[in-house]
Amino acid sequence: MARAKNSSNGRLEEAMTALSQAQANLVQAQSNLVQTQAAFVQNQAGFQAQIAESTRQIAETNRYIAEIQRQIAETDRINSERFKRIEAILLDHSRILAEHTRILQALPEAVREKIGFKAPSPSA
Repeated sequence: MARAKNSSNGRLEEAMTALSQAQANLVQAQSNLVQTQAAFVQNQAGFQAQIAESTRQIAETNRYIAEIQRQIAETDRINSERFKRIEAILLDHSRILAEHTRILQALPEAVREKIGFKAPSPSA
């Protein structure tokens, strides 16, 4: 019977050793988990800082784009007014040119009348 007790104690000691090893493994795994979680939190804080910086840059870019769009709208308004004035000037110039053309076409006859020149009548 002494031997049966020894055999039982041997298995109990093996089980206790295995349990002790399992607990040591668990402690190591928990330690690794804590380190991993700490690294994750640190990385997450870094990512949040990058996101905040990206958001700031996007807002700055959007303000810049809005300013450029405002300037373009102002330039379009100025150009539109300028083209209206240019078109009005060109229409006036066209009217003046047509009047001058009419005057120039009538000029030879007006000069003839002024100096008293009469064109010869065709003889029949």
